Amino acid sequence: MAGQKGRDVLIKIADGEAFVTIAGIRAKTISLNARSVDGTSGESEGAWRELIAGAGVKSASVSGAGVFKDAASDALIQQAFFSQAVKAFQLVIPDFGVLEGPFLVEALDYSGDHDGEAAFAITLASAGALSFETL
Repeated sequence: MAGQKGRDVLIKIADGEAFVTIAGIRAKTISLNARSVDGTSGESEGAWRELIAGAGVKSASVSGAGVFKDAASDALIQQAFFSQAVKAFQLVIPDFGVLEGPFLVEALDYSGDHDGEAAFAITLASAGALSFETL
């Protein structure tokens, strides 16, 4: 697989029937997690740990940081945070696929330097089952 451009990783939020790219995000991280469940007992062969397949909780977390560029997507994010409503998001990962499903905006940070641009950071937490489609 050839290298991919970081700008091609996209975080999108649902706006009615369509998904809108969250504008101005420069840095993005998508973490997929699956907790393991330890099923080790006194009868485990050689005292090796045994994990119970499929018993753990799966989750996804997303973080991004960037600058304000698009009033429409900024408003959607602000509305989702202040209402604490679960919203549909799409996460596009080049040469991998698209994850789609419900997320909650866990954190929304604003910052700005005196001689620089206003910036924001966002953290999303999965809030239900995600679907995956290969690109």
